[in-house]
Amino acid sequence: MIDTVRGRLTLWYVSALALILALFGIAVYVMLSRALHRRVDQALRSTIEISITSLTHDTQEGQSPPSAAQSTAAELSHPQQAMMIFDDSGQLLATHPGEEDLQIQLPDRTTIPDADVTLYTVQNGGNGNTNHRIAVRRVTIPPAGTPYIILASQPLKSVEDELESLREILYFAAPIVLLVAGFGGWFLARQGLAPVTAMARSARQIGAGSLDQKLPVVNPRDELGQLATTFNDLLARLNAAFEEQRRFMADASHELRNPLSVMSTAAGVTLKKEHRAEEEYREALQMVAEQTRRLSRIVNDMFMLARADAGQYPLRKRTLYLNDLLEEVARAGVVLGSDRRASVQVTNLPEAVFHGDEDLLRQMLLNLVDNAVKFTPSEGAVTLSLERRKDEYLLSVADAGPGIPAEARHHIFERFYRADRARTRAEDGGAGLGLAIARWIARAHDGDIELDDSGTTGTKFIIRLPLTNGAKKS
Repeated sequence: MIDTVRGRLTLWYVSALALILALFGIAVYVMLSRALHRRVDQALRSTIEISITSLTHDTQEGQSPPSAAQSTAAELSHPQQAMMIFDDSGQLLATHPGEEDLQIQLPDRTTIPDADVTLYTVQNGGNGNTNHRIAVRRVTIPPAGTPYIILASQPLKSVEDELESLREILYFAAPIVLLVAGFGGWFLARQGLAPVTAMARSARQIGAGSLDQKLPVVNPRDELGQLATTFNDLLARLNAAFEEQRRFMADASHELRNPLSVMSTAAGVTLKKEHRAEEEYREALQMVAEQTRRLSRIVNDMFMLARADAGQYPLRKRTLYLNDLLEEVARAGVVLGSDRRASVQVTNLPEAVFHGDEDLLRQMLLNLVDNAVKFTPSEGAVTLSLERRKDEYLLSVADAGPGIPAEARHHIFERFYRADRARTRAEDGGAGLGLAIARWIARAHDGDIELDDSGTTGTKFIIRLPLTNGAKKS
């Protein structure tokens, strides 16, 4: 079993070449054999025709049938051919033995045609070593209509010698050609796979801490170059994913450490003094409870995103009305904005049938409304609206806050990202996961969420959700 690609390529190359050489050799051998035998047959036919012409000429000059036959046989000039002339009864009239002593029996006279030459081969003729090609024909010579049977033969030794030479050449040359081709194929496979070897050597040196390294690209236009480029793109994506994971872990650790630190400090300070008033204990426990709720919310959000990334968060879809869901979220938003005395308004709520996960869609809208309320100044308003277009619903959440800085707008959907890093997490209880979760929920419903506008007069988010079959029938 050959384990290397180079060895398998060489084996396939040599095997294919061997098959081609075998087919080519057989074809050449068959074609040459036919050509040589055809040449012998043509020579015998010519001898028969010349003999007929000679017999006709001698008979017209008044020679007797035996004399004409002897004269014709004597005139045969082909050194490798023999001739025998019989009368119609099969009696031998004349013979020209040629170079070999060949004894040939005349075939059955009834099988010899009058108008054409019969050709056949005598296996291991007279001398026991060489095959002979025989041509025989019955003729009638004018003017007396004298019948003759003319038989001409020629040994096939020269033909067999040429074919034997060709076989020896093929037997000798084919292994040499295959050997040379094998070395050449191995060398070419080695040169052709050299970039793969270099890529493998470089890939073995790449680890989790060195994903910024690249594989060598010799020729970006060929298949191996495209493979290396694709692998480099994969490494870049993996490096970005690792960087995002490291940043996520660092941010998550920071977000989890803050409430734990507050809880530990509050408990330590409270327990440091043996006797405290009940109000002090209540204040410490209230602080611990608030941080516990915040910690639970962060953990739940992280768990949701982790399941979503793994594709293991099930969607419980059913038919619902988006307009009713917006009104419900608006009522919850009034409660969220009560401390800031911020109002939550709904405008333009046509009936909108949708097929989706109601709990997740509610959480998506609450995340946006909660975020809008936090950044809306006192006495400000948060506006919710719904619009139905040809193939999608547009849900908008707009606040009256100070807006998002231009340099932060491309990062607001990243996890643990905050546009205003001067504000602490403890001030609003957020961990920077709300918008990331909202975008995942929108995309899980084949939609998306985007920042439509942000300025000094406020910020507006647009949620796009596709019309479902149920919505189109309403």
